[in-house]
Amino acid sequence: MSDVEPGQRVRIRQTIHVRNGDWSHEVEGVVVSVERRPTGSWFAHGKRDKLWLRRVQLRKDDGELVLVNLTPDTDVTPAGS
Repeated sequence: MSDVEPGQRVRIRQTIHVRNGDWSHEVEGVVVSVERRPTGSWFAHGKRDKLWLRRVQLRKDDGELVLVNLTPDTDVTPAGS
């Protein structure tokens, strides 16, 4: 899902590849905001020597706010209400 917009209910699943296997995590909620922001990475060699990532802020059902950095290994799908 490439068009994530505020107000949508989505499920985000991220996979981190490590030496002994993969670690996955899933979070579901309503999109509060979507923006591109730079990381603090000094070795990224991107615009102004920063790596720019797409970040999605979600509000979970219990009210908790979660900020997720979208990477190529991130799956974003619509979620039921």
